[in-house]
Amino acid sequence: MPRATSIVLCTYNGARFLEAQWESLLAQSRRPDEIVVRDDGSTDGTPALLARLRVRAEAQGIRVSIAGNAHNLGYSANFAAALQGATGEVLYLCDQDDVWHPDKLATLSAAFDRRPELLLACTDARRVDAAGVDLGRSLFGVLRITRAEFRAIHRGDGFAVLLRRSMATGATVALRRTLLADALPVPPGWVHDEWLAIVAAALGGFDCIERRLIDYRQHGGNQIGMPGRGLREKWDDLRRPRADLIEMLIARDEWLAKRLRRLREKVQQGCIECASAKLAHMRVRHGIAGAPCARVAPILRETFDGGYRRFGTGWRSALRDFLRRR
Repeated sequence: MPRATSIVLCTYNGARFLEAQWESLLAQSRRPDEIVVRDDGSTDGTPALLARLRVRAEAQGIRVSIAGNAHNLGYSANFAAALQGATGEVLYLCDQDDVWHPDKLATLSAAFDRRPELLLACTDARRVDAAGVDLGRSLFGVLRITRAEFRAIHRGDGFAVLLRRSMATGATVALRRTLLADALPVPPGWVHDEWLAIVAAALGGFDCIERRLIDYRQHGGNQIGMPGRGLREKWDDLRRPRADLIEMLIARDEWLAKRLRRLREKVQQGCIECASAKLAHMRVRHGIAGAPCARVAPILRETFDGGYRRFGTGWRSALRDFLRRR
């Protein structure tokens, strides 16, 4: 029997694109059992629109629950709260401004039915502009996920990949509700989608589906898919101060190491050690300061030890540490 599915939709001043997204949810070839909506204090008419859209879904036999926050929680905290209100076995994160392809639910539901070990999956997406015009490269293309990274993820070694960088975009994510017991609460400094994905990977249950299953709308508020930077911008980025950023990343890694230790009996072998090595690497990077000549030795040590390759962008990270202002 197919597993019960919940779409978890968060809204905030999303009236412009919300109706198109809602219609795409109702047009799924595999109908959802439930749509859980949490509004984060919209002032643009979104709540009134949701009330009208609710009637359409319920007319098709889909349960709908709509809740609003007394004060604005922010994107990540709103999703974390909404997830806890969903009752399905498999939960589908949904942004207010995208459009789902008709086979999204069916495709992902089949993957979860077929693979009991799968805890969280993300998919590729077609990137479109505000008018729905194709922008060319897909989401995975913009993220520059390599074939080596895909192979590692598909064979169950996604933790090391996600420890280096995030690639699970929330609008494409589906997860088993059982993951929430181990993953929530989302710690400070982490976005909900990247945190859920890395915990799932540590538990051996993360994968990427290499299919474009949504139209991912780019309309000025998204960071992914923005125009490329020129040489001057890239040079300025290499040299900008990063001490605060590295401190934030260290705090994130400390939270991750703490959670993995709590889940020690469940996580894959080597994940705790890998997370500890990443934390040690970031602490070394934080200590790199002073004149360029004083930075050479620690940078070379981290380079030869493989820290920049395992946990960063290789020579680019090393160059940033050499050039950056404190």
